[in-house]
Amino acid sequence: MNEDIFNMEIRKFLKVVGVTSQREIDHAVHQAIAEGKIKADATLKISTTVSIPAIGLTYEIDGEVKLE
Repeated sequence: MNEDIFNMEIRKFLKVVGVTSQREIDHAVHQAIAEGKIKADATLKISTTVSIPAIGLTYEIDGEVKLE
């Protein structure tokens, strides 16, 4: 295994995950506020799961996002 290539590939994947996730979350939060589902000063619980089935990895990260 080439460690440099492996690390670059992971970083590329995580960059796509970060950019795409931020865009989707931003859209969903604005829509939820507009529809009255949440308040503009809400604190939202958030989680994501990273999985690689081929090696049996499942890793969950939990957190909160404050809107104000």
